Amino acid sequence: MTLHAAGTFDIDTWDAEKPYEEGDGQKLTRVHVRKTFHGDMVGTSTTDLITVETKAGPAAYVGIETVRAILHGREGTFVLQHSAGSEDGTAETQWLRWLIVPTSGTGELAGISGQGTIEVGEDGGHSWTLEYALD
Repeated sequence: MTLHAAGTFDIDTWDAEKPYEEGDGQKLTRVHVRKTFHGDMVGTSTTDLITVETKAGPAAYVGIETVRAILHGREGTFVLQHSAGSEDGTAETQWLRWLIVPTSGTGELAGISGQGTIEVGEDGGHSWTLEYALD
């Protein structure tokens, strides 16, 4: 059975290193992020991202996020794999997706699988959705 969860998150820290590769209008940067989740999932996470910026602006990022949370009353951890980008550097063409890494769930979230999305509002706030199943 597929379950649906939704809520918001706050970005508590965004620690970008100096770009490790720059040239021809492109920049690759490592970023460490800490978040706090609200809604159907309450908890925190740490994320390591590789971001790509082009002349048009932020273009893409990939990352791995470890979530420690209570999801619909079940406590544990799991890992999200991020895939995100924008066709032209604008929010209108942006896509942000999560995939729960198979076999990464622990505690009461052992056996979790699924995927989700992130949306950035006009005010810069972040909301999330997650479609998931538990074995």
